Amino acid sequence: MDVPEVRVRLRESLAATTRRLGEAGVASPSVDARALIARAAGTEGPLVMLDDLPAQFGARLEELTVRRERHEPLQLILGRAPFRRLELRIRPGVFIPRPETELALDLLRERSEGPLASVVDLCAGSGALGASVLDEIPDARVLAVEIDADAAALTAENLELAGRGRGRVLQADLRGEVPDLAAAAPVDAILSNPPYIPLDARPRELEVIEHDPHRALFGGGADGLEVPRAVIAWAAVLLRPGGVLIMEHADVQGAATRGAAAEHGGFDRIETAPDLTGRDRFLLARRVPGAPAHGDERLSR
Repeated sequence: MDVPEVRVRLRESLAATTRRLGEAGVASPSVDARALIARAAGTEGPLVMLDDLPAQFGARLEELTVRRERHEPLQLILGRAPFRRLELRIRPGVFIPRPETELALDLLRERSEGPLASVVDLCAGSGALGASVLDEIPDARVLAVEIDADAAALTAENLELAGRGRGRVLQADLRGEVPDLAAAAPVDAILSNPPYIPLDARPRELEVIEHDPHRALFGGGADGLEVPRAVIAWAAVLLRPGGVLIMEHADVQGAATRGAAAEHGGFDRIETAPDLTGRDRFLLARRVPGAPAHGDERLSR
């Protein structure tokens, strides 16, 4: 196939794939179509640079397009997800990181006082937050905690790719006693994107409800804040005086998470930070300088 024929086939494939994805209700049909075509063509570079197409291009593109038409997330189809400066490995059964979570790293830099030598990523999922810390803060070391075995294994891979030995993973349930985690204190900062959806709330997006693990979505309890409250309790145990907690939550949970931190005690500068769309998204709290750790008795709640 000569170059002009390649160009014609790519244009036709892009138009047809974009149309099919749009008709299937995919939110970004053109962007996704280009990604699927690149995968089918076996290239990581711009499509305009292709001079030839593999023999199985058509069959491969059809397979990928059908998967996306069924609303399988693009990240799972490609096996990777962009997150800040990284391309994270992604596998089925592990929560797919969202763009809004990226802001947590900016908040960490803005709100931290003193060094960021030790950071804990609670409810790590794919390890997106911890891996980004390792990538962007060269002297930092990260402990990532994740309850699910498959997610913990993927976190370990992403931490190693980003940090080359500066990250480690602990598989544990934050709602119980975890001596190995308690032994990590004191740390400089805690980042967390825990499950927080209430049990009676059902996500509308097919990509979410059918492909994200429910353990990573539903936070427990009527308000969905059982796991987030455990994160807050661990922050009181782990943070050094002046250390910061940055925890993601739903846009309707700002007041509730601030109240949980205030009720627990041991924190000041408790506030809510918005995401880039202006919606409440992150609980910010500083460990009170000089306050004793007293959250242990609430860790099992």
